[in-house]
Amino acid sequence: MAIDYNKRPSKSAEPAAGPAVSLSKVTLTKSAPSVSLTKRGGAGGQLRVNLQWSTGAAPAKKGFLAKLAGAPSGIDLDLACLWEFTDGSKGVVQALGNAFQAPYRGAPIIRLDGDDRSGAVVGGENMFIDLSRVSEIRRILVFAFIYEGVPNWAAADGVVTLFPASGPEIEVRLDEADSGSPTCVIAMLENKGGELTVRREVQYIRGGQADVDRAYNWGMEWARGRK
Repeated sequence: MAIDYNKRPSKSAEPAAGPAVSLSKVTLTKSAPSVSLTKRGGAGGQLRVNLQWSTGAAPAKKGFLAKLAGAPSGIDLDLACLWEFTDGSKGVVQALGNAFQAPYRGAPIIRLDGDDRSGAVVGGENMFIDLSRVSEIRRILVFAFIYEGVPNWAAADGVVTLFPASGPEIEVRLDEADSGSPTCVIAMLENKGGELTVRREVQYIRGGQADVDRAYNWGMEWARGRK
């Protein structure tokens, strides 16, 4: 029987769309929102979660002289997460209140490296998650909030990239701007029967951490904090 090698398969035979994939990067989208770190060999070692943004202006100037000069009011965008471990403990990692790490049996599973107040730092803000202890993690909800400045996600042009110890990096773009919401829930990392998945959220919240908690049924009690 003759075989026509030039014949293309019909559309019905084409595989279902998955995340946008390259050899070096996976981009999570609305149509392809999740990826398994376990199946890609990235559920081990240290995972770096990086936030980058740009206000489109010089870093914010503060104080009386800045007001006289009419300096632009830049945006201070903070990276944070809610966490829950398999023993039932839960909490938040964020610069606000100096909660820079999630202690667990003497060593942090999650830690935040610092606080970029302007978006001008080359490395952005970084959160590190120890995936060698993935069996102790139930779920981690990564979010960002505008601590200072008018909520303007379009101007911030934010992007969060997850860098596993091995395998391609995973990108989530904050590209559905909501000018009335100071907080954006970015991604959920969840351990389901030993398989660690990353799911894109990009949900804008008209409130702060307590409102994120309520939206995702985290069940924590909140008090006002400051840097």
